[in-house]
Amino acid sequence: MPSSSSFWTVSSINLQFFTRIRRFLQSKSSRKRKQRSDQFRVSKSKSESNDKKKNEKAEVEKLETIKVMEKQSESIEEEEEGKEEFCEILLQRSVKKLHFGDWEEKEIAAKEIETMAKRDVRARKLIMELGVVPVLVSMVASDASSRRSSAITALIQLADGSFTNKAMIVEAGILSKLPKRTDLVDESTRSQIAELLLSLSSLATTQFPFASLDFLPFLRDILRSNSSFDTKELCLGALFNLSTVLENAGPLVSGGFVPILLELSSEKQVSEKALASLGNLIVTLMGKKAIEESSMVPESLIDILSWEDKPKCQEISAYILMILAHQSSSQRQKMANAGIVHVLLEVVLLGSTLAQKRASKLLQWFKDERQVRMGPHSGPQTSRTVMSMGSPMNEMEAREGKRMMKSLVKESLYRNMETITERANIAAAESSSKLKSLIISTSSKSLPY
Repeated sequence: MPSSSSFWTVSSINLQFFTRIRRFLQSKSSRKRKQRSDQFRVSKSKSESNDKKKNEKAEVEKLETIKVMEKQSESIEEEEEGKEEFCEILLQRSVKKLHFGDWEEKEIAAKEIETMAKRDVRARKLIMELGVVPVLVSMVASDASSRRSSAITALIQLADGSFTNKAMIVEAGILSKLPKRTDLVDESTRSQIAELLLSLSSLATTQFPFASLDFLPFLRDILRSNSSFDTKELCLGALFNLSTVLENAGPLVSGGFVPILLELSSEKQVSEKALASLGNLIVTLMGKKAIEESSMVPESLIDILSWEDKPKCQEISAYILMILAHQSSSQRQKMANAGIVHVLLEVVLLGSTLAQKRASKLLQWFKDERQVRMGPHSGPQTSRTVMSMGSPMNEMEAREGKRMMKSLVKESLYRNMETITERANIAAAESSSKLKSLIISTSSKSLPY
């Protein structure tokens, strides 16, 4: 058995050994922590250095971009300034040619002015201030077609979108310089003149006073000629602008435009604008009388009511018929004889919202007038004497008129239902669901009879 002294000796050695091991491990751990800390500091400093470099690089790139943009902006400004200077020089030369050059130079200058006015809106004001309008207007009266054409197209561009320019052109006497006869100009020149008149006629909507309407015969001759529908449409646009002024109704009616407008209203390509002008003229006594006396009325207007593909034409035609039928039993009689009731029933069922309202009002006026008392704004005015489709003088004629009216309505309804049935059969071939919706929609309509 070992002695106690030897036991303590071994224990002491072991304790020293473990103490040294622990110190070694602690020192090793501290060294690792220090290394990690140093590595972190190094990486952090590197990251900060990289970020700083990146920021510096971004700032440099930003400055370079700004410099490039500034250079580009300066070059664009210089280019624009150069263009403006070039345009000013070109404009000065063109104006000089226009004022002092020979006829050939004037024609070239007019084309240059047209191009500049078309490209640059700001140039139009400067061109007008340089006094080119009187010269261009004088060129319109020239016998040379190319010279006249170049002047007209230049004036069209100068007038575009500017009330002041249009007024200056009219005040320069352009309306009296236009050709008086269409056979003296070709189709292209007719179209150009019509376009210029359309532009200038918009002044009428601003109550600008026209010194004269001497150009109306030219418009009338174009509408009567074999010119294209595009040219006629331009003329109709000018007529519409002029017809918005009540004072112009007299010259338009006396100039023979009502028959022309009625004829053109039957042409679907230009019907809407022709009807619009008639709608303006019919509110005047002269215009209404001229329309009433036409042999085309009311048949042509009733025919237009059947144009399902032209709802606007239907609406205007119904409006004109309403004014004709108002307080006029003779006109209502003509319309009834022409079969208007059947057409009105179709419009009530299939027309646009506005056309339906006007057709319903017209149908109401064709009811038995003995049972309806119309106000001053709701239909034809009647006296206390019993009336039915005119002015019957006794009860027998009144009963006869009522019986005829009922028979006419029944016949119209029968024809209308036949038309609806045919359309429903066509729809059924495509889709049964469409047929159901058509039957529901048509059966739910409440007719005025």
